[in-house]
Amino acid sequence: MANMNNTKLHVVYGDATLGLHGEGFDYIFSYGGGPESIVIDGKEWLYRTLKPTFWRATTDNDRGNRLHMRSGMWLSADMFLPCRGVKVCIDGNEELPKAPMNNQFVGNETAENVSITFTYITITVPETKVEVTYDITPDGKMVVTAHYFGNEKLPELPVFGMRFIMPTKADGFTYEGLSGETYPDRMAGGIPGIYEVEGLPVTKYVVPQDCGVHMDTEWVKIYRSRVQSNVGRDIKVYGTKEDKPLDRFGIQISAHNEKFAFSCLPYIAEELENATHQEALPPARRTVLCVLGRVRGVGGFDSWGADVEDAYRISAAEDITFSFAISPIKND
Repeated sequence: MANMNNTKLHVVYGDATLGLHGEGFDYIFSYGGGPESIVIDGKEWLYRTLKPTFWRATTDNDRGNRLHMRSGMWLSADMFLPCRGVKVCIDGNEELPKAPMNNQFVGNETAENVSITFTYITITVPETKVEVTYDITPDGKMVVTAHYFGNEKLPELPVFGMRFIMPTKADGFTYEGLSGETYPDRMAGGIPGIYEVEGLPVTKYVVPQDCGVHMDTEWVKIYRSRVQSNVGRDIKVYGTKEDKPLDRFGIQISAHNEKFAFSCLPYIAEELENATHQEALPPARRTVLCVLGRVRGVGGFDSWGADVEDAYRISAAEDITFSFAISPIKND
């Protein structure tokens, strides 16, 4: 349905979801956990709900200094993260228009801005919470703010960020930041600039592990030319060699208030973690973009056993807040 007013968001109140629509974009938020659909110019960008992430696939050095033994509960928290609350603000008015309240609406409601906050409770012992707020404006821009609430009784974090899983494998990405792979304690040699990466490269370590992190990023643009269709009984991917190639389309993630780190790979951390050799990795079918507010260093000053220096660790006792913006790519 077209936007009723090009200067406002068209708001659709469902029984368990909130739809936000405008020129060239359609967003759906599930009250049960977060955004479940981000459609830009008719192309879907979410394969799974956008959620916080706490884990990176352990590196040789992480295993050497036994990070996985000290902080392993964050792996479970990464895999299983229940949503325990949602707050919706329409033009500054707080409400949660679920059934039967939503029956009062007629389908042409609009708003100048919408803010949705989800509260997650970790399954760590003890537990803590994470709040993620999405602020959406009529131009389709979505500012995401993630807030981790510190607890001094929890072990240090490997990472803290937000994880996108996209329906198909990306053709590549372009970003403004530091050259090459960089981590907090391995970034002095990075040269600022704009870089284009073809495909979704995974470093060919004998044992698959975390890789491909880029620090101090201003923005990253992800490009795809394949879409997935669930029409009918079979799931098909269009844009492959057997089909007519689609025009390249993209989405942009930009810094908001401060620079961010990211990785863009064809696997989630748990898939890398589970593979003991390269041939054990599953076929690359998705795009996994992790936008990271904090990243643990890699250490390894004695052939991958030494722990990370204090300055490059992530204390679980301290609050962590970071923001970034999601937006359509215009005139690219």
